[in-house]
Amino acid sequence: MTRLNYGKTFLLGFGFFGVSIIWGVYNAFVPIFLANKFDLSPAIIGFFMTLDNIAALFIQPPVGAWSDRLRTPLGRRIPFIIVGAPISAVAFGLIPLAAALPLFVACTSTLLLSAALWRTPIVALMPDITPSKFLSKANGIINFMGGIGAIVALQTGGILYKINPSFPFWLGSILVIVAALIVFLFIEEPKEYAESEEQPGIIASLKEVFNDPDKSGLRILFAIFFWFVGYSAVETFFTLYAHNHLRLSEGDSATLLSVLPLFFVLSAIPAGMVAEKIGRRTTISIGLIILSIMLFLLYITPADALLVGVAPLPLVGIPLVEGGTRMLTLAGVLLVFGGIGWAFININSLPMIVDLTSAARIGTFTGLYYLFSTFSAIVGPNLNGWAVQLTGGNYNTIMLIAPFFMLAALALMTGVRKGEAIINEA
Repeated sequence: MTRLNYGKTFLLGFGFFGVSIIWGVYNAFVPIFLANKFDLSPAIIGFFMTLDNIAALFIQPPVGAWSDRLRTPLGRRIPFIIVGAPISAVAFGLIPLAAALPLFVACTSTLLLSAALWRTPIVALMPDITPSKFLSKANGIINFMGGIGAIVALQTGGILYKINPSFPFWLGSILVIVAALIVFLFIEEPKEYAESEEQPGIIASLKEVFNDPDKSGLRILFAIFFWFVGYSAVETFFTLYAHNHLRLSEGDSATLLSVLPLFFVLSAIPAGMVAEKIGRRTTISIGLIILSIMLFLLYITPADALLVGVAPLPLVGIPLVEGGTRMLTLAGVLLVFGGIGWAFININSLPMIVDLTSAARIGTFTGLYYLFSTFSAIVGPNLNGWAVQLTGGNYNTIMLIAPFFMLAALALMTGVRKGEAIINEA
């Protein structure tokens, strides 16, 4: 293949769009439900918000390896999507209707288990249909679509939440079904697989990475762990940070956060192109530096200064007075750079992982990617939930802790020697 099939890649991106809709709404509004509806402490909220990642930790890696081995008339990835997505949509729509905590937990648990079933296969579809030299560019398109999903979740969700807290969840349920149908109807999986290669499971693959004399794979995986520890904590607690530290309403808190995925979306495809020019490792390192600086500036800048209006910005701006013009604030400007930095990191990390292996084991190594990113998403919110609680409810604390994990990831990336694009493919 001499060029990337943009049409097919954009259509596949609808799957990631659906995934992002779910987690965008979930991460923005479930913490608010837990704090306001059920009166839970920050530490308990932090633990609750890691339950999805605990489920994913045990489900996604083996599902990725299973999908490598599965052979059906529909393909090896699609069956997971057509089973998991509808269950996720129904459970998601029921979350805001749960009046008692046990029922709320039942709905969220069903969502978490079903979502873990189809997330790895849908991500593994991208390298299935994309040559190595186009992986960063294709991942940029996939994440562009995912970022649009996150914007819809936060921006439209913030508006709908003010009307009725159930509406963002119901919109998400509908869009997940639509996204899964688009992938099912328009994406055709490869019909030939590398059957002759032995396909070890997730544990054997992990041992292989640990025992490899070249520690590039191990360094990449631990770098992924560290940067997701920092990022997942910020993502989980940002609406509570904005509500308690910046004194914004719940809806405006979600709207402010939507600035980051907006500029992630705008930077997603360029981030893949930049990596083609200067390399994936260098691009990721630049992103880690940008994100570290952004988070530290959020920590040291006074709350009043962060809400100073910089320029009018429709949709993702916030009104500084009731009924006023929507404005991009100084906090929003910092989130602009955060979105760019996160695009440089996130667009190029999965391509580095899958280029450590062969086509026959893409699902398995995608599972390794999710093993480390998911474990970090368990550690991050719990660590920061306790930090907030021990500092008397100071949500600004997370903006101090997160940059240290970004810098640890940066140190690990300096020793990476593998994972760049394979450019000599036919």
